[in-house]
Amino acid sequence: MKRALLLALFLATLLTGAEVKIATYNVENLFDLTYSGHEYEEYIPNSSWQWNSDTYRKKLKNIARVIADIKPDIIALQEIESLQALKDLKAQIQREGHYFPYYAIATAKETTVKVALLSKHPLQTQELRVTASYQYRNIIEAKVQLGSEKLYIFVNHWKSKSGPESMRITSAKALKQRLNTLGDVNYVLLGDFNSDYIENVTFSKKRKLNNTDGITGINHILKTTAHNEAVTYDDLKGCTNCAFNLWYELPKKQRWSHKYRGRGEGLDSIIIAPKLADGKGLEYVRGSFQKFDAPYLFKKDAINRWERSRKYPKHHTGRGYSDHLPIYAEFSY
Repeated sequence: MKRALLLALFLATLLTGAEVKIATYNVENLFDLTYSGHEYEEYIPNSSWQWNSDTYRKKLKNIARVIADIKPDIIALQEIESLQALKDLKAQIQREGHYFPYYAIATAKETTVKVALLSKHPLQTQELRVTASYQYRNIIEAKVQLGSEKLYIFVNHWKSKSGPESMRITSAKALKQRLNTLGDVNYVLLGDFNSDYIENVTFSKKRKLNNTDGITGINHILKTTAHNEAVTYDDLKGCTNCAFNLWYELPKKQRWSHKYRGRGEGLDSIIIAPKLADGKGLEYVRGSFQKFDAPYLFKKDAINRWERSRKYPKHHTGRGYSDHLPIYAEFSY
Protein backbone atom coordinates (compact mmCIF):
# COMPACT_ATOMS: atom_id res chain seq x y z
CA MET A 1 0.00 0.00 0.00
CA LYS A 2 2.78 2.43 0.95
CA ARG A 3 4.69 1.76 -2.28
CA ALA A 4 1.53 2.27 -4.32
CA LEU A 5 0.91 5.62 -2.61
CA LEU A 6 4.46 6.79 -3.26
CA LEU A 7 4.17 5.74 -6.91
CA ALA A 8 0.90 7.67 -7.23
CA LEU A 9 2.50 10.80 -5.75
CA PHE A 10 5.46 10.46 -8.10
CA LEU A 11 3.21 10.12 -11.15
CA ALA A 12 1.13 13.10 -10.02
CA THR A 13 4.29 15.20 -9.81
CA LEU A 14 5.28 14.18 -13.32
CA LEU A 15 1.87 15.14 -14.67
CA THR A 16 1.43 18.44 -12.85
CA GLY A 17 5.05 19.54 -12.47
CA ALA A 18 6.48 21.27 -9.44
CA GLU A 19 6.85 24.82 -8.21
CA VAL A 20 9.64 26.70 -6.47
CA LYS A 21 9.09 29.85 -4.41
CA ILE A 22 11.92 32.38 -4.64
CA ALA A 23 12.09 35.35 -2.25
CA THR A 24 14.38 38.25 -1.44
CA TYR A 25 14.73 40.11 1.86
CA ASN A 26 16.99 42.91 3.05
CA VAL A 27 17.21 41.98 6.73
CA GLU A 28 18.75 45.31 7.87
CA ASN A 29 22.20 44.75 9.28
CA LEU A 30 22.55 41.23 10.63
CA PHE A 31 25.94 41.39 12.36
CA ASP A 32 27.53 38.59 14.34
CA LEU A 33 29.19 38.94 17.77
CA THR A 34 32.82 38.73 16.63
CA TYR A 35 34.66 42.04 16.35
CA SER A 36 36.31 42.37 12.92
CA GLY A 37 36.93 46.11 12.71
CA HIS A 38 34.53 46.56 9.79
CA GLU A 39 31.36 46.99 11.87
CA TYR A 40 29.14 50.03 11.93
CA GLU A 41 29.56 51.74 15.30
CA GLU A 42 26.18 50.57 16.62
CA TYR A 43 27.04 46.92 15.86
CA ILE A 44 30.37 46.71 17.65
CA PRO A 45 29.78 43.74 19.98
CA ASN A 46 29.21 44.38 23.67
CA SER A 47 29.60 48.13 23.44
CA SER A 48 27.33 50.84 24.91
CA TRP A 49 24.95 50.19 22.02
CA GLN A 50 24.14 46.81 23.65
CA TRP A 51 24.66 44.71 20.55
CA ASN A 52 25.15 41.55 22.58
CA SER A 53 24.06 37.93 22.78
CA ASP A 54 20.58 38.92 23.91
CA THR A 55 19.82 41.46 21.15
CA TYR A 56 21.56 39.27 18.54
CA ARG A 57 19.39 36.31 19.52
CA LYS A 58 16.24 38.46 19.28
CA LYS A 59 17.24 39.79 15.86
CA LEU A 60 17.88 36.25 14.60
CA LYS A 61 14.56 35.02 15.96
CA ASN A 62 12.59 37.91 14.44
CA ILE A 63 14.12 37.58 10.97
CA ALA A 64 13.79 33.78 11.10
CA ARG A 65 10.10 34.15 11.90
CA VAL A 66 9.54 36.20 8.75
CA ILE A 67 11.40 33.75 6.52
CA ALA A 68 9.69 30.71 8.04
CA ASP A 69 6.29 32.37 7.49
CA ILE A 70 7.08 33.00 3.80
CA LYS A 71 8.19 29.36 3.39
CA PRO A 72 10.47 29.97 0.40
CA ASP A 73 12.44 27.27 -1.36
CA ILE A 74 15.19 29.79 -2.17
CA ILE A 75 15.72 33.17 -0.53
CA ALA A 76 18.20 35.92 -1.37
CA LEU A 77 19.38 38.00 1.58
CA GLN A 78 21.05 41.39 1.86
CA GLU A 79 22.97 43.00 4.72
CA ILE A 80 24.50 39.86 6.21
CA GLU A 81 27.85 40.61 7.86
CA SER A 82 29.49 37.19 7.77
CA LEU A 83 29.27 33.48 7.17
CA GLN A 84 28.79 33.01 10.92
CA ALA A 85 25.79 35.35 10.92
CA LEU A 86 24.32 33.45 7.95
CA LYS A 87 24.82 30.09 9.67
CA ASP A 88 23.27 31.36 12.89
CA LEU A 89 20.25 32.63 10.93
CA LYS A 90 19.98 29.33 9.07
CA ALA A 91 19.99 27.45 12.39
CA GLN A 92 17.31 29.74 13.85
CA ILE A 93 15.12 29.30 10.77
CA GLN A 94 15.39 25.55 11.26
CA ARG A 95 14.18 25.97 14.87
CA GLU A 96 11.19 27.78 13.36
CA GLY A 97 10.47 24.66 11.27
CA HIS A 98 11.98 25.60 7.88
CA TYR A 99 15.22 23.94 6.75
CA PHE A 100 17.71 25.10 4.10
CA PRO A 101 20.48 22.55 3.41
CA TYR A 102 22.38 24.80 1.00
CA TYR A 103 23.78 28.30 1.41
CA ALA A 104 26.22 30.83 -0.04
CA ILE A 105 27.56 34.26 0.90
CA ALA A 106 29.73 36.74 -1.01
CA THR A 107 32.87 36.75 1.11
CA ALA A 108 35.55 37.39 -1.54
CA LYS A 109 35.49 41.10 -0.68
CA GLU A 110 35.49 42.27 2.95
CA THR A 111 32.60 44.70 2.62
CA THR A 112 30.80 45.64 5.84
CA VAL A 113 27.65 43.75 4.81
CA LYS A 114 27.18 41.17 2.07
CA VAL A 115 24.61 39.35 -0.04
CA ALA A 116 23.75 35.72 0.70
CA LEU A 117 21.51 32.88 -0.40
CA LEU A 118 19.66 30.05 1.36
CA SER A 119 18.22 27.17 -0.66
CA LYS A 120 16.46 23.84 -0.49
CA HIS A 121 18.04 23.01 -3.86
CA PRO A 122 21.75 22.38 -4.51
CA LEU A 123 23.64 25.49 -5.62
CA GLN A 124 26.61 26.10 -7.88
CA THR A 125 27.78 29.61 -7.03
CA GLN A 126 30.39 32.18 -7.90
CA GLU A 127 30.85 35.86 -7.14
CA LEU A 128 30.53 38.51 -9.81
CA ARG A 129 32.90 41.35 -8.99
CA VAL A 130 31.59 44.78 -9.92
CA THR A 131 34.84 46.68 -9.30
CA ALA A 132 37.75 46.36 -6.89
CA SER A 133 36.39 49.28 -4.85
CA TYR A 134 34.82 48.51 -1.47
CA GLN A 135 32.02 50.91 -2.37
CA TYR A 136 30.56 48.14 -4.55
CA ARG A 137 29.31 44.83 -3.18
CA ASN A 138 29.89 41.63 -5.12
CA ILE A 139 26.91 39.94 -6.76
CA ILE A 140 26.22 36.24 -6.15
CA GLU A 141 25.57 34.16 -9.25
CA ALA A 142 23.91 30.82 -8.45
CA LYS A 143 22.99 28.05 -10.85
CA VAL A 144 20.13 25.79 -9.75
CA GLN A 145 18.90 22.65 -11.53
CA LEU A 146 15.10 22.57 -11.61
CA GLY A 147 13.79 19.52 -13.41
CA SER A 148 15.46 19.35 -16.81
CA GLU A 149 16.39 23.07 -16.87
CA LYS A 150 18.88 25.38 -15.20
CA LEU A 151 17.95 28.63 -13.50
CA TYR A 152 20.51 31.37 -12.96
CA ILE A 153 19.89 33.54 -9.90
CA PHE A 154 21.73 36.82 -9.34
CA VAL A 155 21.62 38.33 -5.83
CA ASN A 156 22.19 42.09 -5.80
CA HIS A 157 22.67 44.90 -3.32
CA TRP A 158 23.56 48.04 -5.23
CA LYS A 159 24.98 51.30 -3.89
CA SER A 160 22.56 53.29 -1.75
CA LYS A 161 21.35 56.73 -2.73
CA SER A 162 24.11 58.30 -0.73
CA GLY A 163 25.82 57.96 -4.11
CA PRO A 164 24.68 59.11 -7.57
CA GLU A 165 23.04 56.97 -10.25
CA SER A 166 26.36 56.41 -12.03
CA MET A 167 27.37 54.10 -9.16
CA ARG A 168 24.28 51.93 -9.59
CA ILE A 169 24.89 51.90 -13.34
CA THR A 170 28.35 50.46 -12.65
CA SER A 171 26.75 47.47 -10.90
CA ALA A 172 24.10 47.17 -13.61
CA LYS A 173 26.72 47.08 -16.38
CA ALA A 174 28.72 44.33 -14.65
CA LEU A 175 25.54 42.27 -14.30
CA LYS A 176 24.37 42.93 -17.86
CA GLN A 177 27.76 41.97 -19.26
CA ARG A 178 27.49 38.61 -17.53
CA LEU A 179 23.94 38.09 -18.84
CA ASN A 180 25.11 38.85 -22.38
CA THR A 181 27.80 36.19 -21.98
CA LEU A 182 25.24 33.59 -20.87
CA GLY A 183 22.85 34.32 -23.75
CA ASP A 184 19.29 32.99 -23.85
CA VAL A 185 18.98 31.37 -20.43
CA ASN A 186 16.47 31.29 -17.58
CA TYR A 187 17.53 34.00 -15.15
CA VAL A 188 16.12 35.85 -12.16
CA LEU A 189 17.66 39.10 -10.97
CA LEU A 190 16.69 39.98 -7.43
CA GLY A 191 17.69 41.82 -4.32
CA ASP A 192 17.94 45.40 -3.10
CA PHE A 193 18.77 47.48 -6.16
CA ASN A 194 18.39 50.74 -4.22
CA SER A 195 16.39 51.82 -7.27
CA ASP A 196 12.67 52.23 -7.62
CA TYR A 197 11.10 50.06 -10.30
CA ILE A 198 10.36 53.37 -12.10
CA GLU A 199 13.65 55.00 -11.15
CA ASN A 200 13.84 56.65 -14.58
CA VAL A 201 10.73 58.64 -13.57
CA THR A 202 11.27 59.24 -9.86
CA PHE A 203 14.91 60.39 -9.90
CA SER A 204 15.09 62.47 -13.07
CA LYS A 205 14.59 65.79 -11.25
CA LYS A 206 16.97 65.00 -8.39
CA ARG A 207 20.23 66.68 -9.36
CA LYS A 208 22.19 64.94 -6.62
CA LEU A 209 21.37 61.54 -8.12
CA ASN A 210 20.96 62.32 -11.82
CA ASN A 211 24.50 62.58 -13.12
CA THR A 212 23.73 60.28 -16.06
CA ASP A 213 21.39 62.40 -18.22
CA GLY A 214 18.37 60.41 -17.05
CA ILE A 215 19.86 56.94 -17.72
CA THR A 216 19.29 54.41 -14.91
CA GLY A 217 20.79 51.05 -14.14
CA ILE A 218 17.59 49.17 -13.38
CA ASN A 219 15.58 50.55 -16.31
CA HIS A 220 17.97 51.26 -19.17
CA ILE A 221 20.93 48.96 -18.54
CA LEU A 222 18.94 45.91 -17.41
CA LYS A 223 16.36 46.67 -20.16
CA THR A 224 13.22 46.70 -18.02
CA THR A 225 12.16 49.64 -20.17
CA ALA A 226 12.14 49.97 -23.95
CA HIS A 227 11.77 53.36 -25.65
CA ASN A 228 11.23 54.69 -22.10
CA GLU A 229 8.13 52.54 -21.63
CA ALA A 230 7.96 49.69 -19.10
CA VAL A 231 8.48 46.21 -20.54
CA THR A 232 5.34 44.13 -19.97
CA TYR A 233 4.99 40.38 -19.52
CA ASP A 234 3.57 40.10 -23.04
CA ASP A 235 6.57 42.02 -24.41
CA LEU A 236 8.84 39.18 -23.26
CA LYS A 237 7.46 36.91 -25.98
CA GLY A 238 8.77 39.22 -28.69
CA CYS A 239 12.16 40.26 -27.35
CA THR A 240 15.41 38.62 -26.35
CA ASN A 241 17.24 41.61 -24.87
CA CYS A 242 14.67 42.82 -22.35
CA ALA A 243 13.47 41.88 -18.87
CA PHE A 244 10.26 42.16 -16.87
CA ASN A 245 10.08 43.65 -13.38
CA LEU A 246 7.45 41.73 -11.43
CA TRP A 247 6.28 44.83 -9.54
CA TYR A 248 3.96 45.40 -12.50
CA GLU A 249 1.99 42.34 -11.41
CA LEU A 250 0.63 44.32 -8.45
CA PRO A 251 -1.72 47.32 -8.35
CA LYS A 252 0.26 50.58 -8.43
CA LYS A 253 -0.51 51.48 -4.80
CA GLN A 254 1.04 48.22 -3.60
CA ARG A 255 4.35 48.57 -5.47
CA TRP A 256 6.65 49.32 -2.56
CA SER A 257 8.84 47.42 -0.10
CA HIS A 258 10.49 50.32 1.72
CA LYS A 259 9.44 53.78 2.90
CA TYR A 260 11.45 56.96 2.77
CA ARG A 261 9.94 59.95 4.56
CA GLY A 262 6.59 58.21 4.43
CA ARG A 263 6.65 57.52 0.70
CA GLY A 264 6.69 53.94 -0.55
CA GLU A 265 9.52 52.83 -2.86
CA GLY A 266 10.04 49.58 -4.73
CA LEU A 267 13.76 49.34 -3.98
CA ASP A 268 13.68 45.54 -3.87
CA SER A 269 12.85 43.82 -7.14
CA ILE A 270 12.49 40.46 -8.83
CA ILE A 271 13.23 40.71 -12.56
CA ILE A 272 12.79 37.82 -14.98
CA ALA A 273 14.21 36.81 -18.36
CA PRO A 274 12.15 36.41 -21.56
CA LYS A 275 12.81 32.67 -21.47
CA LEU A 276 10.73 32.40 -18.29
CA ALA A 277 7.66 33.47 -20.29
CA ASP A 278 8.07 31.40 -23.47
CA GLY A 279 5.55 28.71 -22.50
CA LYS A 280 8.20 25.98 -22.43
CA GLY A 281 9.60 24.17 -19.41
CA LEU A 282 10.63 26.42 -16.54
CA GLU A 283 8.17 29.32 -16.28
CA TYR A 284 7.19 32.21 -14.07
CA VAL A 285 3.74 31.54 -12.54
CA ARG A 286 1.76 34.60 -13.52
CA GLY A 287 0.08 36.35 -10.60
CA SER A 288 2.30 34.70 -8.00
CA PHE A 289 4.44 37.76 -7.24
CA GLN A 290 3.63 39.14 -3.80
CA LYS A 291 4.92 41.44 -1.11
CA PHE A 292 5.01 39.77 2.29
CA ASP A 293 3.15 42.24 4.49
CA ALA A 294 2.05 40.35 7.58
CA PRO A 295 0.49 42.67 10.21
CA TYR A 296 3.37 42.15 12.64
CA LEU A 297 5.73 43.85 10.15
CA PHE A 298 4.01 47.20 10.71
CA LYS A 299 3.64 49.80 13.46
CA LYS A 300 0.66 51.91 12.42
CA ASP A 301 1.55 53.10 8.90
CA ALA A 302 5.29 52.55 9.28
CA ILE A 303 7.36 49.42 8.70
CA ASN A 304 8.20 47.77 12.02
CA ARG A 305 11.96 48.01 11.52
CA TRP A 306 14.71 46.91 13.89
CA GLU A 307 14.54 49.43 16.69
CA ARG A 308 17.34 51.49 18.16
CA SER A 309 16.51 53.84 21.03
CA ARG A 310 17.10 57.54 20.36
CA LYS A 311 17.44 58.23 24.09
CA TYR A 312 20.90 58.47 25.58
CA PRO A 313 22.70 56.17 25.78
CA LYS A 314 21.53 55.00 22.34
CA HIS A 315 21.03 51.26 22.23
CA HIS A 316 19.33 48.34 20.50
CA THR A 317 15.96 47.59 22.09
CA GLY A 318 15.63 44.03 20.75
CA ARG A 319 12.34 44.85 18.99
CA GLY A 320 11.38 45.01 15.33
CA TYR A 321 12.38 43.32 12.10
CA SER A 322 13.80 45.25 9.13
CA ASP A 323 13.26 48.51 7.24
CA HIS A 324 12.40 46.48 4.12
CA LEU A 325 9.56 44.07 3.39
CA PRO A 326 10.29 40.75 1.63
CA ILE A 327 8.95 39.97 -1.84
CA TYR A 328 8.57 36.61 -3.53
CA ALA A 329 7.41 34.83 -6.69
CA GLU A 330 6.78 31.25 -7.84
CA PHE A 331 8.13 29.35 -10.82
CA SER A 332 6.89 26.07 -12.27
CA TYR A 333 9.03 23.32 -13.79
